[in-house]
Amino acid sequence: MDWAVFLVYLLACFGAGATGGLFPPDEWYRRLDKPGFTPPDWVFPLTWTYLYVASAWAAARVSGLPGAELALALWAAQVAFNALWTPVFFGLKRIGLGLVVVGALWILVAACLWRFAALDPWTVIAFGPYLLWVTIAFALNASIWRRNPDEPARA
Repeated sequence: MDWAVFLVYLLACFGAGATGGLFPPDEWYRRLDKPGFTPPDWVFPLTWTYLYVASAWAAARVSGLPGAELALALWAAQVAFNALWTPVFFGLKRIGLGLVVVGALWILVAACLWRFAALDPWTVIAFGPYLLWVTIAFALNASIWRRNPDEPARA
């Protein structure tokens, strides 16, 4: 694995993650009716740190392999949608649109995982938990959308 390539992918991940600092949860989010399975706030930075490092490692691992073009294109698309969700949900306070974004993210992560698995089975161990986390995020976003029908910024 080329460590310079890994660092570039990691930089992309932490660029996406920086949106969390630009659009942190605020009083609006705290007021929303959330399901009991909502993780505590401290879980998010720990989880995302692992997921970003593992995602960058998986992308760097397949980078340069024959046939990796689609996998890496899917990786780029998923990191873009990852970066988009926080400003949509927390910045614009658009719960419904956030659900659309996280739904697209789920599809992109699943497709990327499928392509990574075809190229290097070890990447499934690193990238697989990301799909689980995005599944939880989708369920959480959907539940918040359903539980807050009077929220003016629904769609």
